[in-house]
Amino acid sequence: MEWIVLIILIIGGIWYWQYRQGKNNRHVDTSLPPRSTTYVFRMGRSVEADESFHAWTSGDLARMISATNQQTNPIDRHFLLMGIVNQTYKARKKPDMGKLCAEIAEKHLAEFPNIAPALKNDMGGELPRVTTFQHYATLLTERGEYKRAIEVCEEALRYGLHDNTKGGFEARIDRIKRKQKKNDTA
Repeated sequence: MEWIVLIILIIGGIWYWQYRQGKNNRHVDTSLPPRSTTYVFRMGRSVEADESFHAWTSGDLARMISATNQQTNPIDRHFLLMGIVNQTYKARKKPDMGKLCAEIAEKHLAEFPNIAPALKNDMGGELPRVTTFQHYATLLTERGEYKRAIEVCEEALRYGLHDNTKGGFEARIDRIKRKQKKNDTA
């Protein structure tokens, strides 16, 4: 009986020694970066995230601008354009940022009729807050382009959007008209 225990101990020792040797000799190729794939749920199905998704989630303005030239789904296109508008709006006092904000906002509004149905469907039947409308209306108002600012607000109302202010886009239109009237009489 003792010899069985001895054999088991010897076999166990050999197995443990081989296990330790194998553990120390494992080689990991670090020359290649680990491959990690991101998936997102878009328009009812799981799809691999593309550069538009990675750009708008990175917050890197240069990367976001570069990604505007790439094809993508309407959801990521929306968030990409809105992200650029949000960032450039914050720096709109710099002439190049104000110009870029206006250009991308116009592009977003021009594409919004194609974006809105997919966005509404993806968001459970209701459009989320779309800050491009309010930021662009403010930028236009600051530039004295009151007519276009009012048009932007009216377009937002047609989509049923709200700007999260007390009076919504209706009150924003009234404020723009008052400012326009004040500047016309000055």
